Amino acid sequence: MDKQTFKFSSSSTNIYFANGISHLKEIIDVKHAVFITDENIFKLHQKRFKGYNTIVLKAGEEFKTQATIDSIIEQLIAFEADRKTILVGVGGGVITDMTGYVASIYMRGIQFGFVPTTLLALVDASIGGKNGIDVGVYKNIVGVTRQPFFILHDLIFLNTLPESEWQNGFAEIIKHACIKDAAMFKELQKHDLQYYRSKKKELCFLIQRNAKIKLNVVQKDEFEQADRKLLNFGHTLGHALENQYELSHGQAISIGMTYASEISKTVLGFKYTESVVELLAQYGLPTYAAFNKQKVFAVLKMDKKRARKEMNYILLEKIGKGIVLPIPLDDLENLISNL
Repeated sequence: MDKQTFKFSSSSTNIYFANGISHLKEIIDVKHAVFITDENIFKLHQKRFKGYNTIVLKAGEEFKTQATIDSIIEQLIAFEADRKTILVGVGGGVITDMTGYVASIYMRGIQFGFVPTTLLALVDASIGGKNGIDVGVYKNIVGVTRQPFFILHDLIFLNTLPESEWQNGFAEIIKHACIKDAAMFKELQKHDLQYYRSKKKELCFLIQRNAKIKLNVVQKDEFEQADRKLLNFGHTLGHALENQYELSHGQAISIGMTYASEISKTVLGFKYTESVVELLAQYGLPTYAAFNKQKVFAVLKMDKKRARKEMNYILLEKIGKGIVLPIPLDDLENLISNL
C-alpha cells in the first residue's frame, strides 16, 4: 500500500493514496471499529459496510449539530465502544467533521480515521485535524483540532458523485491554486470539470497535489497562528453566506473568493480578479451574487478569524501568493457594503 506519514505536533497521520476501502483491514482492527456514514453513501455502497458496526446519519450540513453528536454517542455506548475502539468516518466534510469531533470527546479521546468520499473531502475537509459542528448559522464555531490516525483515498466513491459535488471540490482546488500554486492555476485554466472527470490519472495526481499543499501548510502551522490562516481564502464571507442562503460549501466559498479578490484589488491593487472569477465560472461555480450585506456582516463579524475589533482577512497579492491582512471591522463593513 502507498503510505505516506505526515508528522504533527503531538501525533502523525498516515495517508494511503489511491487505495480501496477493502484495504482497511490491513490498517486497523475492523472488528473493533465503528463506521460512521450518511444515508446517501450507505444506500449507494451498502456492500462495503457489510459486517461492520455502522452508524448511519441523515445527510446534510443541517444535521452537523450537537443533537446528532448526542445521538452518535448513545449509539457508541450501545455498541459498547471503549478506549480501544477506532471511529472511521466514511463520507464528505460533514461526516469527517463530526467523526473527528465525537472521537475527540468520547471517553476523553479515542482514535479515528477517514475514508473521504467527495472531492472536497479528499482535497480539503478530511485534512488538517479541524473537527466540529455548527450552532445555528455559525459554522464550525464549536470544535477541536485533532489529527486523524489515517486517511484512505478510495476514488471509487467519486463514481457516484453528482456534478454539484464535483463543483464543490473544485472550489477548494481553485482556492489552493490562488493562495499557493500559480502553476496549478495555469493548468486549471487549460481544462475544465469534464476533463478531470474523464481522466482518472490526471484527477488522481490533482487530488494528491492538493492534499499535499494543505498537509504541508498544516504541518508548519497546525493551530492556525500564521500560514494556515491562508487556507481561509474565500471562507470569511463564504461561511456567513453558506448557512443563511442554504448554499453548498463550494458555492459559498466561490462567491467568497470572488469578493475577496475584489477587496484585494481595492486594498492591495491585485490585478487578476477577472482571471479568478473566470476560472471559478469555468468550473461551474457562482461568482457575483446579490445578498443582504448587513445581515451577512452581522454573522461574518462572529467569525473565528476575528481578533477583537479586527478581522484577519485573506487577500491575494498575486496569483499563488495569499496574505493575511488584519482589517478593522468598521473598514471591513465599508468594503463589503461597497461591493
